[in-house]
Amino acid sequence: MSDAQALLDWLQDWYARQCDGDWEHEWGVRIATLDNPGWTIEIDLEETALEGCAYPRRIVDRDPRDWVRAWTADGKFHVDCGSRNLVEGLTLFRDWASKTTP
Repeated sequence: MSDAQALLDWLQDWYARQCDGDWEHEWGVRIATLDNPGWTIEIDLEETALEGCAYPRRIVDRDPRDWVRAWTADGKFHVDCGSRNLVEGLTLFRDWASKTTP
């Protein structure tokens, strides 16, 4: 299994654990594209074990197409990243979530 596949399996499992009949109707995970180009990720933390936990703003600028910004705000984990950094952005969430929750 590739690292990317293991990451997606982990994210699917995390999402499935949050789904309790209510959470998924109001909260969720969103992945979309940016026009610079890149990706944006929003993961709702409300009513999860991560609610209220902070992820300090992280900024990695390698070059105009290789960059990642991650932070928590407004009850969400946010990532904006370059067009080839989606796996890196999702990995930041996985690593933080795995260390932050029991």
